[in-house]
Amino acid sequence: MEIIRTTSSYSNMNCTIENFKKEFYPIIYLIIFFWGALGNGFSIYVFLQTCKKSTSVNVFMLNLAISDFLFISTLPFRAHYYFRGSNWIFGDVACRVMSYSLYVNMYTSIYFLTVLSVVRFLATVHPFRMLHVTSVRSAWILCGIIWLFIMASSALLLVNGQEEKDNIILCLELSSQKVKSLVIMNHIAVAVGFLLPFLTLTACYLLIIRILLKVEIPDSGPRAAHRKALTTIVIAMITFLLCFLPYHALRTLHLVTWDKDSCGDVLHKATVIALTMAAANSCFNPFLYYFAGENFKARLRAIFSKVHL
Repeated sequence: MEIIRTTSSYSNMNCTIENFKKEFYPIIYLIIFFWGALGNGFSIYVFLQTCKKSTSVNVFMLNLAISDFLFISTLPFRAHYYFRGSNWIFGDVACRVMSYSLYVNMYTSIYFLTVLSVVRFLATVHPFRMLHVTSVRSAWILCGIIWLFIMASSALLLVNGQEEKDNIILCLELSSQKVKSLVIMNHIAVAVGFLLPFLTLTACYLLIIRILLKVEIPDSGPRAAHRKALTTIVIAMITFLLCFLPYHALRTLHLVTWDKDSCGDVLHKATVIALTMAAANSCFNPFLYYFAGENFKARLRAIFSKVHL
């Protein structure tokens, strides 16, 4: 599902889309790598510092940060590939891991954000009735299930490795042999990996807005809990709308209308841009940790105070 280049244009070095990718991908991927590694690396450190007093919310956020950090570590390889004019030098195994890591990160992020929003919502609306659902042990079990489900369902992406064409090694490319199977995989991924979580997240957002408008809530603990739940859901919604919705819509349209003789059109370039936006979700998640994490700000202040001392 790396919707990038057609095999018929491998030898055409003046191809519009190839020039666009060579100029666009390396810069954007390296920017995402720098900010994402900094934000998620530091967030993981903060979460690990609070592991003894961890909550279910922080467990989901820690797993989300780990997913982002693992994916971000692959971006320099992607940048190098496109900087060299789409010529892969890192071997077949690494090539297979590139696509796999993108989709594992994307769909674990989607599910962690959705589950995090649902848990926040349930803990706010039914705090005592849902104690077993929002426990740390349940959070780790659910995270394990999400990891196993996404990694197993994405395993087919490990089948396609590097290809040699016109004395260069290709990776992350779309070809006639892959399109039919990718169209089917895409429809399943859109339905289960995007639409179902997105509709769940939308329902949580509408329900919590309704509760906040309908019920008089004191300014103490309950008000703070509702505010954090709303903040979590709003940031998750923004990430879905900016990063995941455009990519899934454009990826689907591009696969359905794919032409093997295409050398790059507006849709193709838009899909390239949408792919980098999907990858950039890793840069937005640290904002979620800061504004909605349990004790994240307090731990951050404690770390900086030690540094200053």
